Amino acid sequence: MSFSRRTGLLLVLAFTLSLPAVTPRIYAADEIEYFSFLRSLWFDHDLSFDNEYRHFADAAGPRLPGFRETFLNDTTATGRRKTFATIGCALMWAPFYGVADAGVRVARLAGADVAADGYSQPYVAAVAYGSALYGFLALLLSAYASALLLGHVPRVDQVGRVARAGDNAGWIAVVAAWVGTPLLFYMYVAPPFAHATSAFSVAAFIVVWLRVRRSWSPAGMAALGALAALMTMVREQDVFFVGGVALDFAWTLVERARGQGGARRVAVLLGRAGLAGAVAAAAYVPQAIAYIVVNGGLRPSPLVTRKMTWSAPHAWQVLTSPEHGFFMWTPLAVLGIAGVILMATGKTNGPAAATGLKAGGPTTTNVRVAICLLVMVALQVYVVGAIESWKVAGAFGQRRFVGLTLILIVGLTALLRSVRTAGPRTLVLSAVILATWWNVALVVQFGAGLMDRQRLTLATNAYNAFVVVPREIPRMIYRYAFDRKSFYAAPPR
Repeated sequence: MSFSRRTGLLLVLAFTLSLPAVTPRIYAADEIEYFSFLRSLWFDHDLSFDNEYRHFADAAGPRLPGFRETFLNDTTATGRRKTFATIGCALMWAPFYGVADAGVRVARLAGADVAADGYSQPYVAAVAYGSALYGFLALLLSAYASALLLGHVPRVDQVGRVARAGDNAGWIAVVAAWVGTPLLFYMYVAPPFAHATSAFSVAAFIVVWLRVRRSWSPAGMAALGALAALMTMVREQDVFFVGGVALDFAWTLVERARGQGGARRVAVLLGRAGLAGAVAAAAYVPQAIAYIVVNGGLRPSPLVTRKMTWSAPHAWQVLTSPEHGFFMWTPLAVLGIAGVILMATGKTNGPAAATGLKAGGPTTTNVRVAICLLVMVALQVYVVGAIESWKVAGAFGQRRFVGLTLILIVGLTALLRSVRTAGPRTLVLSAVILATWWNVALVVQFGAGLMDRQRLTLATNAYNAFVVVPREIPRMIYRYAFDRKSFYAAPPR
């Protein structure tokens, strides 16, 4: 089934109207690193970030006290300035950046006083709006995945009728994830981070997998390999999403091995897997070159690898700690993952054709797909829990889980469609609304300096969320619209 055209158009309209809320600035160290990749490649045709780092350090002044010490006091083994960023965002932002560069040069010919240096406002805006667009495309891909798996066409004409909540499940899930997860912050308040771009690249990878798994065709496997490389170049941890697809592929191998001709069928599939691997390796060449040029070898910065403890001692904390625990900052994630678990139990029926599974068998209800999605979630928890800097240094929410956007939307859709009586429906919808508002209220508190950015203080944050923020909403909207610089500013020392 296809996504409702009317709903799609309304979502596009909503996104278009929301564009003034996008904040076009480079503010935090991570944003500087990702932007510097693009600016250095485009203008200097190299991967030497010294001039970019000095530009932003001078512009920031005392606002980033540790930036010079971290990025300008020493060099890598190849004599370059170190970076923890990857090249994927630069590649994905390049079309927007190129349009900005062309526009700046035309404007200068017309007499405009705008610098064609890669740093001026049009260049920064191009990256910011590009990230916001990628975040929105991730939402649309997630809606498509929900329709593909659950056979649902989201509608908006009955959204006010609780009795038909199941009919609106996909639409509600998309809007809830848009507003109720850290994606909101990284689309609008701090878009030059990699997270909105990551949400898109992971969503594209999962959607292609859902289509490819019907036959594991050569063309589909090649596309899957290319997207696996892309999402890994955007954020290295996103390579772990491949684990869920690998499980599904292995499952298929076991099925195809049965019966006469099984060995031949397995050999064909393994050959196609080799094709996917070869395409992935070829697509990954830009990142491989960047690693070698900057770090002196085919590896991330040693400063990244040395903060990994592969026994994942922080896996529980990254979910439940007030210090940026995913479920504490984003309770909507609990509902989304619960929905995927519900799918894995076979409680939500979807079309067998959409899943590529044999009708009539025990797995016709997307059980297998849901299990693979849960493996992806578990692998993300594992890798984030292995990072010693799991507290993400005062960033908003547990930002390293933004790549799970599609999975959360599919799970929310499944959960909303599974409740068929008035009482449970009202309860689930109320939980979705409260969880969504919690995220919005935390964004306001975080941006306006009303909370400790390092951790939640639940009593204080709850009071602010349900008393202070509603009371201050008009003033906050005015401040965000006309005094944007005061949002997400460094807290007073």
